Amino acid sequence: MSSPPLAPPGWSRWLVPPAALSVHLSIGQAYAWSVFKPPLESALHLDGTQSALPFQLAIVMLGLSAAFGGTLVERNGPRWAMTVALVCFSSGFLISALGAQTKQYWLIVLGYGFVGGIGLGIGYISPVSTLIKWFPDRPGMATGIAIMGFGGGALIASPWSAQMLASFGSDNDGIALAFLVHGLSYAVFMSLGVLLVRVPRPEDRASTASGPSGVAGVQVSAGSAVRTPQFWCLWIVLCMNVTAGIGILEKAAPMITDFFAGGSTPVSASAAAGFVALLSAANMAGRIGWSSASDRIGRKNIYRVYLGVGALMYLVIALFGDSSKPLFVLCALVILSFYGGGFATVPAYLKDLFGTYQVGAIHGRLLTAWSTAGVLGPLIVNWIADRQKSAGKHGSSLYTLSFGIMIGLLVVGFVANELVRPVHTRHHVPAPREAADAQRQQPA
Repeated sequence: MSSPPLAPPGWSRWLVPPAALSVHLSIGQAYAWSVFKPPLESALHLDGTQSALPFQLAIVMLGLSAAFGGTLVERNGPRWAMTVALVCFSSGFLISALGAQTKQYWLIVLGYGFVGGIGLGIGYISPVSTLIKWFPDRPGMATGIAIMGFGGGALIASPWSAQMLASFGSDNDGIALAFLVHGLSYAVFMSLGVLLVRVPRPEDRASTASGPSGVAGVQVSAGSAVRTPQFWCLWIVLCMNVTAGIGILEKAAPMITDFFAGGSTPVSASAAAGFVALLSAANMAGRIGWSSASDRIGRKNIYRVYLGVGALMYLVIALFGDSSKPLFVLCALVILSFYGGGFATVPAYLKDLFGTYQVGAIHGRLLTAWSTAGVLGPLIVNWIADRQKSAGKHGSSLYTLSFGIMIGLLVVGFVANELVRPVHTRHHVPAPREAADAQRQQPA
Protein backbone atom coordinates (compact mmCIF):
# COMPACT_ATOMS: atom_id res chain seq x y z
CA MET A 1 0.00 0.00 0.00
CA SER A 2 3.00 2.31 0.34
CA SER A 3 3.43 2.85 -3.40
CA PRO A 4 0.97 3.29 -6.28
CA PRO A 5 0.19 0.07 -8.23
CA LEU A 6 1.68 0.57 -11.68
CA ALA A 7 -0.35 -0.70 -14.63
CA PRO A 8 1.23 -3.66 -16.45
CA PRO A 9 1.74 -3.40 -20.23
CA GLY A 10 -1.55 -3.68 -22.09
CA TRP A 11 -3.68 -2.64 -19.10
CA SER A 12 -6.95 -1.06 -20.25
CA ARG A 13 -7.64 2.39 -18.90
CA TRP A 14 -11.36 1.56 -18.96
CA LEU A 15 -10.86 -0.67 -15.92
CA VAL A 16 -10.08 2.39 -13.78
CA PRO A 17 -13.55 4.05 -13.85
CA PRO A 18 -15.22 0.88 -12.44
CA ALA A 19 -12.63 0.87 -9.65
CA ALA A 20 -13.51 4.47 -8.86
CA LEU A 21 -17.24 3.72 -9.09
CA SER A 22 -17.00 0.94 -6.51
CA VAL A 23 -15.78 3.52 -3.99
CA HIS A 24 -18.05 6.39 -5.00
CA LEU A 25 -21.23 4.29 -5.16
CA SER A 26 -20.47 3.17 -1.61
CA ILE A 27 -19.72 6.53 -0.03
CA GLY A 28 -22.67 8.01 -1.95
CA GLN A 29 -24.80 6.38 0.76
CA ALA A 30 -24.38 9.68 2.60
CA TYR A 31 -27.21 11.15 0.49
CA ALA A 32 -29.54 8.44 1.86
CA TRP A 33 -29.04 9.40 5.51
CA SER A 34 -32.59 10.77 5.67
CA VAL A 35 -33.89 7.18 5.63
CA PHE A 36 -32.45 6.71 9.12
CA LYS A 37 -33.71 10.01 10.53
CA PRO A 38 -37.30 9.04 11.47
CA PRO A 39 -36.33 5.68 13.08
CA LEU A 40 -33.53 7.35 15.07
CA GLU A 41 -35.82 10.16 16.19
CA SER A 42 -38.39 7.62 17.40
CA ALA A 43 -35.98 5.13 18.98
CA LEU A 44 -33.68 7.65 20.68
CA HIS A 45 -36.17 10.51 21.22
CA LEU A 46 -34.33 13.03 19.04
CA ASP A 47 -35.54 16.12 17.24
CA GLY A 48 -34.88 16.85 13.58
CA THR A 49 -31.83 18.98 14.24
CA GLN A 50 -30.21 16.28 16.38
CA SER A 51 -30.91 13.50 13.88
CA ALA A 52 -29.29 15.58 11.12
CA LEU A 53 -26.05 16.02 13.09
CA PRO A 54 -24.26 12.85 11.85
CA PHE A 55 -24.88 13.85 8.23
CA GLN A 56 -23.79 17.44 8.77
CA LEU A 57 -20.62 16.38 10.59
CA ALA A 58 -19.88 13.84 7.84
CA ILE A 59 -20.02 16.57 5.17
CA VAL A 60 -17.80 18.86 7.26
CA MET A 61 -15.29 16.04 7.77
CA LEU A 62 -15.46 15.23 4.06
CA GLY A 63 -14.13 18.67 3.20
CA LEU A 64 -11.58 18.79 6.00
CA SER A 65 -10.17 15.31 5.42
CA ALA A 66 -9.98 15.92 1.67
CA ALA A 67 -8.13 19.18 2.31
CA PHE A 68 -5.64 17.80 4.81
CA GLY A 69 -5.33 14.37 3.23
CA GLY A 70 -5.03 15.47 -0.39
CA THR A 71 -1.24 15.65 -0.33
CA LEU A 72 -1.03 12.17 1.24
CA VAL A 73 -3.30 10.83 -1.49
CA GLU A 74 -1.00 12.29 -4.15
CA ARG A 75 2.08 10.92 -2.38
CA ASN A 76 0.83 7.42 -1.57
CA GLY A 77 -1.42 6.80 -4.53
CA PRO A 78 -5.01 5.69 -5.12
CA ARG A 79 -4.78 2.20 -3.60
CA TRP A 80 -3.61 3.59 -0.25
CA ALA A 81 -6.36 6.22 -0.34
CA MET A 82 -9.09 3.72 -1.21
CA THR A 83 -7.93 1.45 1.60
CA VAL A 84 -8.07 4.29 4.14
CA ALA A 85 -11.53 5.21 2.84
CA LEU A 86 -12.71 1.61 3.14
CA VAL A 87 -11.48 1.25 6.73
CA CYS A 88 -12.89 4.59 7.92
CA PHE A 89 -16.24 4.43 6.11
CA SER A 90 -16.98 0.85 7.14
CA SER A 91 -15.73 1.42 10.69
CA GLY A 92 -18.06 4.41 10.95
CA PHE A 93 -21.04 2.13 10.38
CA LEU A 94 -19.76 -0.44 12.87
CA ILE A 95 -19.29 2.22 15.56
CA SER A 96 -22.77 3.54 14.74
CA ALA A 97 -24.18 0.03 15.12
CA LEU A 98 -22.70 -0.12 18.60
CA GLY A 99 -24.18 3.28 19.38
CA ALA A 100 -27.65 2.26 18.24
CA GLN A 101 -27.49 -1.02 20.15
CA THR A 102 -26.41 0.68 23.40
CA LYS A 103 -28.62 3.77 22.87
CA GLN A 104 -25.55 6.03 22.91
CA TYR A 105 -26.27 8.59 20.22
CA TRP A 106 -22.88 10.23 20.60
CA LEU A 107 -21.35 7.01 19.22
CA ILE A 108 -23.49 7.34 16.08
CA VAL A 109 -22.34 10.94 15.68
CA LEU A 110 -18.73 9.87 16.24
CA GLY A 111 -18.95 6.84 13.98
CA TYR A 112 -21.00 8.00 11.01
CA GLY A 113 -20.14 11.71 11.28
CA PHE A 114 -16.49 11.85 12.31
CA VAL A 115 -14.87 8.51 11.39
CA GLY A 116 -17.14 7.83 8.42
CA GLY A 117 -16.78 11.44 7.28
CA ILE A 118 -13.01 10.98 7.01
CA GLY A 119 -13.70 7.97 4.79
CA LEU A 120 -16.00 10.12 2.67
CA GLY A 121 -13.34 12.77 2.08
CA ILE A 122 -10.43 10.44 1.34
CA GLY A 123 -12.62 8.17 -0.76
CA TYR A 124 -14.06 11.07 -2.75
CA ILE A 125 -10.66 12.35 -3.93
CA SER A 126 -8.92 8.95 -4.11
CA PRO A 127 -9.43 8.27 -7.86
CA VAL A 128 -9.58 11.83 -9.23
CA SER A 129 -5.92 12.44 -10.00
CA THR A 130 -5.49 8.92 -11.40
CA LEU A 131 -8.50 9.26 -13.70
CA ILE A 132 -7.25 12.58 -15.08
CA LYS A 133 -3.85 11.00 -15.79
CA TRP A 134 -5.45 8.03 -17.57
CA PHE A 135 -7.83 10.28 -19.57
CA PRO A 136 -5.93 13.52 -20.39
CA ASP A 137 -7.97 13.73 -23.58
CA ARG A 138 -11.35 13.55 -21.78
CA PRO A 139 -10.87 14.55 -18.14
CA GLY A 140 -14.42 15.85 -17.70
CA MET A 141 -15.96 12.59 -18.85
CA ALA A 142 -13.59 10.46 -16.77
CA THR A 143 -14.14 12.27 -13.49
CA GLY A 144 -17.85 12.54 -14.30
CA ILE A 145 -18.17 8.75 -14.51
CA ALA A 146 -16.67 8.30 -11.05
CA ILE A 147 -18.30 11.22 -9.30
CA MET A 148 -21.61 10.18 -10.86
CA GLY A 149 -21.41 7.24 -8.46
CA PHE A 150 -21.43 9.54 -5.44
CA GLY A 151 -24.60 11.21 -6.68
CA GLY A 152 -26.23 7.89 -7.58
CA GLY A 153 -25.24 5.99 -4.45
CA ALA A 154 -28.47 7.06 -2.74
CA LEU A 155 -30.55 5.45 -5.49
CA ILE A 156 -29.19 2.11 -4.29
CA ALA A 157 -28.82 2.90 -0.60
CA SER A 158 -32.25 4.47 -0.01
CA PRO A 159 -34.47 1.52 -0.96
CA TRP A 160 -31.92 -0.95 0.40
CA SER A 161 -31.79 0.80 3.78
CA ALA A 162 -35.59 1.16 3.89
CA GLN A 163 -36.03 -2.52 3.16
CA MET A 164 -33.59 -3.49 5.91
CA LEU A 165 -35.36 -1.32 8.44
CA ALA A 166 -38.68 -2.83 7.38
CA SER A 167 -37.27 -6.35 7.80
CA PHE A 168 -35.14 -5.83 10.92
CA GLY A 169 -37.44 -3.32 12.61
CA SER A 170 -37.02 0.40 13.27
CA ASP A 171 -36.17 0.02 16.94
CA ASN A 172 -32.65 0.16 18.38
CA ASP A 173 -31.85 -3.44 17.51
CA GLY A 174 -33.11 -3.08 13.94
CA ILE A 175 -31.18 0.13 13.34
CA ALA A 176 -28.01 -1.43 14.79
CA LEU A 177 -28.34 -4.49 12.55
CA ALA A 178 -28.90 -2.29 9.48
CA PHE A 179 -25.77 -0.29 10.30
CA LEU A 180 -23.80 -3.53 10.75
CA VAL A 181 -24.90 -4.91 7.37
CA HIS A 182 -24.02 -1.60 5.71
CA GLY A 183 -20.54 -1.57 7.19
CA LEU A 184 -19.69 -5.14 6.17
CA SER A 185 -21.27 -4.90 2.70
CA TYR A 186 -19.55 -1.66 1.77
CA ALA A 187 -16.21 -3.05 2.96
CA VAL A 188 -16.54 -5.91 0.47
CA PHE A 189 -17.71 -3.69 -2.39
CA MET A 190 -15.05 -1.03 -1.88
CA SER A 191 -12.35 -3.70 -1.81
CA LEU A 192 -13.02 -4.25 -5.53
CA GLY A 193 -11.74 -0.75 -6.20
CA VAL A 194 -8.69 -1.31 -4.00
CA LEU A 195 -7.75 -4.43 -5.96
CA LEU A 196 -8.53 -3.07 -9.42
CA VAL A 197 -7.06 0.45 -9.44
CA ARG A 198 -3.78 1.13 -11.29
CA VAL A 199 -1.77 4.25 -12.16
CA PRO A 200 -0.52 4.76 -15.72
CA ARG A 201 3.07 4.42 -16.86
CA PRO A 202 4.51 7.57 -18.48
CA GLU A 203 4.20 5.95 -21.90
CA ASP A 204 0.54 5.17 -21.22
CA ARG A 205 -0.16 8.81 -20.35
CA ALA A 206 1.47 9.99 -23.55
CA SER A 207 -0.30 7.43 -25.75
CA THR A 208 -3.79 8.21 -24.39
CA ALA A 209 -3.54 11.98 -24.92
CA SER A 210 -4.99 13.24 -28.19
CA GLY A 211 -2.99 16.46 -27.87
CA PRO A 212 -0.23 17.38 -25.45
CA SER A 213 0.55 14.79 -22.82
CA GLY A 214 -1.05 15.01 -19.40
CA VAL A 215 2.33 15.94 -17.95
CA ALA A 216 2.96 18.81 -20.37
CA GLY A 217 2.00 22.45 -20.02
CA VAL A 218 1.16 24.27 -16.81
CA GLN A 219 2.05 22.44 -13.59
CA VAL A 220 1.39 24.05 -10.19
CA SER A 221 1.93 22.55 -6.74
CA ALA A 222 -0.86 22.42 -4.17
CA GLY A 223 0.99 24.84 -1.90
CA SER A 224 1.33 27.39 -4.67
CA ALA A 225 -2.23 26.87 -5.96
CA VAL A 226 -3.87 28.03 -2.72
CA ARG A 227 -1.97 31.30 -3.01
CA THR A 228 -3.45 32.11 -6.42
CA PRO A 229 -6.63 34.13 -7.03
CA GLN A 230 -7.76 31.41 -9.44
CA PHE A 231 -8.07 28.89 -6.60
CA TRP A 232 -10.18 31.21 -4.46
CA CYS A 233 -12.37 32.22 -7.38
CA LEU A 234 -13.08 28.53 -7.98
CA TRP A 235 -13.65 28.06 -4.24
CA ILE A 236 -16.39 30.70 -4.40
CA VAL A 237 -17.81 29.19 -7.60
CA LEU A 238 -18.08 25.71 -6.06
CA CYS A 239 -19.40 26.97 -2.73
CA MET A 240 -22.15 29.05 -4.35
CA ASN A 241 -23.19 26.27 -6.74
CA VAL A 242 -23.32 23.66 -3.98
CA THR A 243 -25.17 25.96 -1.57
CA ALA A 244 -27.88 26.52 -4.18
CA GLY A 245 -28.27 22.82 -4.93
CA ILE A 246 -28.13 21.45 -1.42
CA GLY A 247 -30.65 24.05 -0.29
CA ILE A 248 -33.29 22.18 -2.30
CA LEU A 249 -31.89 18.67 -1.87
CA GLU A 250 -31.82 18.72 1.94
CA LYS A 251 -35.45 19.87 2.28
CA ALA A 252 -36.92 18.50 -0.93
CA ALA A 253 -39.86 16.48 0.41
CA PRO A 254 -41.30 19.07 2.83
CA MET A 255 -40.58 21.85 0.32
CA ILE A 256 -42.74 20.43 -2.46
CA THR A 257 -45.41 19.56 0.11
CA ASP A 258 -45.44 23.15 1.41
CA PHE A 259 -45.55 24.69 -2.08
CA PHE A 260 -48.79 22.90 -2.97
CA ALA A 261 -50.37 22.42 0.46
CA GLY A 262 -53.06 25.02 -0.22
CA GLY A 263 -54.08 23.67 -3.63
CA SER A 264 -56.86 21.31 -4.62
CA THR A 265 -54.39 18.43 -5.11
CA PRO A 266 -51.78 18.50 -2.32
CA VAL A 267 -48.63 16.42 -2.67
CA SER A 268 -48.81 13.06 -0.88
CA ALA A 269 -45.96 11.57 1.13
CA SER A 270 -45.31 8.95 -1.55
CA ALA A 271 -45.24 11.61 -4.28
CA ALA A 272 -42.80 13.69 -2.22
CA ALA A 273 -40.58 10.62 -1.85
CA GLY A 274 -40.74 10.13 -5.61
CA PHE A 275 -39.69 13.74 -6.08
CA VAL A 276 -36.62 13.09 -3.91
CA ALA A 277 -35.75 10.07 -6.06
CA LEU A 278 -36.07 12.18 -9.21
CA LEU A 279 -33.71 14.76 -7.73
CA SER A 280 -31.15 12.02 -7.01
CA ALA A 281 -31.43 10.83 -10.61
CA ALA A 282 -30.92 14.39 -11.91
CA ASN A 283 -27.95 14.81 -9.57
CA MET A 284 -26.40 11.64 -10.96
CA ALA A 285 -27.18 12.35 -14.62
CA GLY A 286 -25.79 15.87 -14.36
CA ARG A 287 -22.45 14.56 -13.14
CA ILE A 288 -21.75 12.58 -16.28
CA GLY A 289 -23.78 14.64 -18.79
CA TRP A 290 -22.66 18.16 -17.98
CA SER A 291 -19.05 17.19 -17.20
CA SER A 292 -18.78 15.41 -20.56
CA ALA A 293 -20.22 18.50 -22.25
CA SER A 294 -17.49 20.58 -20.60
CA ASP A 295 -14.87 18.66 -22.63
CA ARG A 296 -16.44 20.19 -25.73
CA ILE A 297 -17.53 23.69 -24.70
CA GLY A 298 -14.98 24.43 -21.98
CA ARG A 299 -15.08 24.62 -18.17
CA LYS A 300 -15.74 28.34 -17.86
CA ASN A 301 -18.64 28.13 -20.31
CA ILE A 302 -20.26 25.19 -18.53
CA TYR A 303 -20.06 27.02 -15.19
CA ARG A 304 -21.72 30.00 -16.85
CA VAL A 305 -24.59 27.62 -17.54
CA TYR A 306 -24.62 26.17 -14.01
CA LEU A 307 -24.66 29.57 -12.32
CA GLY A 308 -26.55 31.75 -14.79
CA VAL A 309 -29.29 29.30 -15.76
CA GLY A 310 -29.41 28.07 -12.15
CA ALA A 311 -30.24 31.59 -10.96
CA LEU A 312 -32.94 31.80 -13.63
CA MET A 313 -34.46 28.48 -12.48
CA TYR A 314 -34.61 29.72 -8.88
CA LEU A 315 -36.29 32.91 -10.07
CA VAL A 316 -38.93 30.92 -12.00
CA ILE A 317 -39.69 28.77 -8.93
CA ALA A 318 -39.93 31.83 -6.69
CA LEU A 319 -42.33 33.62 -9.06
CA PHE A 320 -44.40 30.79 -10.60
CA GLY A 321 -43.43 27.56 -8.81
CA ASP A 322 -46.63 27.22 -6.77
CA SER A 323 -48.82 27.55 -9.86
CA SER A 324 -47.62 24.40 -11.63
CA LYS A 325 -46.22 21.16 -10.25
CA PRO A 326 -44.51 20.18 -13.54
CA LEU A 327 -42.81 23.60 -13.68
CA PHE A 328 -41.63 23.31 -10.07
CA VAL A 329 -40.30 19.79 -10.60
CA LEU A 330 -38.60 20.67 -13.91
CA CYS A 331 -36.79 23.69 -12.46
CA ALA A 332 -35.69 21.72 -9.40
CA LEU A 333 -34.37 18.89 -11.59
CA VAL A 334 -32.33 21.35 -13.66
CA ILE A 335 -30.86 22.93 -10.50
CA LEU A 336 -29.91 19.50 -9.12
CA SER A 337 -28.35 18.48 -12.43
CA PHE A 338 -26.18 21.61 -12.20
CA TYR A 339 -25.37 20.74 -8.57
CA GLY A 340 -24.05 17.33 -9.63
CA GLY A 341 -22.38 18.67 -12.75
CA GLY A 342 -20.49 21.27 -10.71
CA PHE A 343 -18.90 18.56 -8.59
CA ALA A 344 -17.91 16.46 -11.58
CA THR A 345 -16.53 19.31 -13.67
CA VAL A 346 -14.37 21.02 -11.06
CA PRO A 347 -11.50 18.45 -11.13
CA ALA A 348 -11.11 19.01 -14.89
CA TYR A 349 -11.29 22.79 -14.35
CA LEU A 350 -8.48 22.45 -11.81
CA LYS A 351 -6.48 20.34 -14.25
CA ASP A 352 -6.87 23.02 -16.94
CA LEU A 353 -5.63 25.74 -14.57
CA PHE A 354 -3.02 23.94 -12.45
CA GLY A 355 -2.04 20.83 -14.44
CA THR A 356 -1.93 17.24 -13.21
CA TYR A 357 1.12 17.57 -10.94
CA GLN A 358 -0.82 17.72 -7.64
CA VAL A 359 -4.38 18.06 -8.88
CA GLY A 360 -5.69 15.58 -6.30
CA ALA A 361 -4.27 17.60 -3.42
CA ILE A 362 -5.60 20.85 -4.92
CA HIS A 363 -9.01 19.25 -5.36
CA GLY A 364 -8.96 18.16 -1.73
CA ARG A 365 -8.31 21.69 -0.53
CA LEU A 366 -11.07 23.03 -2.77
CA LEU A 367 -13.61 20.68 -1.19
CA THR A 368 -13.60 22.81 1.95
CA ALA A 369 -16.07 24.84 -0.13
CA TRP A 370 -18.39 21.82 0.05
CA SER A 371 -18.06 21.70 3.84
CA THR A 372 -19.03 25.36 4.02
CA ALA A 373 -21.95 24.93 1.62
CA GLY A 374 -23.13 21.80 3.44
CA VAL A 375 -23.78 23.96 6.49
CA LEU A 376 -24.75 27.17 4.70
CA GLY A 377 -27.40 25.82 2.29
CA PRO A 378 -29.59 23.93 4.79
CA LEU A 379 -29.13 26.70 7.35
CA ILE A 380 -30.44 29.40 4.98
CA VAL A 381 -33.49 27.40 3.86
CA ASN A 382 -34.44 25.86 7.23
CA TRP A 383 -33.80 28.91 9.42
CA ILE A 384 -35.75 31.27 7.17
CA ALA A 385 -38.62 28.79 6.73
CA ASP A 386 -38.88 28.37 10.50
CA ARG A 387 -38.93 32.14 11.03
CA GLN A 388 -41.51 32.67 8.31
CA LYS A 389 -43.72 29.96 9.78
CA SER A 390 -43.46 31.61 13.20
CA ALA A 391 -44.58 34.84 11.56
CA GLY A 392 -47.75 33.13 10.35
CA LYS A 393 -46.76 32.58 6.72
CA HIS A 394 -47.29 29.33 4.87
CA GLY A 395 -46.93 27.62 1.50
CA SER A 396 -44.43 28.96 -1.01
CA SER A 397 -44.00 32.18 1.02
CA LEU A 398 -41.89 30.17 3.47
CA TYR A 399 -39.17 29.99 0.81
CA THR A 400 -39.41 33.26 -1.14
CA LEU A 401 -36.68 35.03 0.84
CA SER A 402 -34.30 32.06 0.88
CA PHE A 403 -34.71 31.61 -2.88
CA GLY A 404 -33.87 35.27 -3.37
CA ILE A 405 -30.70 34.73 -1.34
CA MET A 406 -29.83 31.71 -3.49
CA ILE A 407 -30.19 33.80 -6.65
CA GLY A 408 -27.81 36.37 -5.16
CA LEU A 409 -25.27 33.69 -4.25
CA LEU A 410 -25.38 32.24 -7.77
CA VAL A 411 -24.75 35.70 -9.21
CA VAL A 412 -21.72 36.02 -6.93
CA GLY A 413 -20.48 32.67 -8.21
CA PHE A 414 -21.05 33.76 -11.81
CA VAL A 415 -18.91 36.87 -11.27
CA ALA A 416 -16.16 34.79 -9.60
CA ASN A 417 -16.12 32.44 -12.59
CA GLU A 418 -15.70 35.39 -14.95
CA LEU A 419 -12.64 36.50 -12.98
CA VAL A 420 -10.79 33.20 -13.56
CA ARG A 421 -7.68 33.73 -15.71
CA PRO A 422 -4.65 31.55 -16.56
CA VAL A 423 -2.24 31.07 -13.65
CA HIS A 424 0.78 33.38 -13.66
CA THR A 425 4.04 31.70 -14.63
CA ARG A 426 5.65 32.52 -11.26
CA HIS A 427 3.50 29.77 -9.73
CA HIS A 428 4.56 27.11 -12.25
CA VAL A 429 6.63 24.12 -11.13
CA PRO A 430 9.81 23.62 -13.21
CA ALA A 431 9.49 20.59 -15.49
CA PRO A 432 12.55 18.72 -14.09
CA ARG A 433 11.12 18.90 -10.56
CA GLU A 434 7.74 17.55 -11.69
CA ALA A 435 9.45 14.73 -13.56
CA ALA A 436 11.61 13.86 -10.55
CA ASP A 437 8.59 13.77 -8.24
CA ALA A 438 6.74 11.54 -10.67
CA GLN A 439 9.73 9.22 -10.82
CA ARG A 440 9.85 8.93 -7.01
CA GLN A 441 6.19 7.85 -6.99
CA GLN A 442 6.86 4.85 -9.22
CA PRO A 443 7.27 1.46 -7.50
CA ALA A 444 10.74 0.01 -7.39
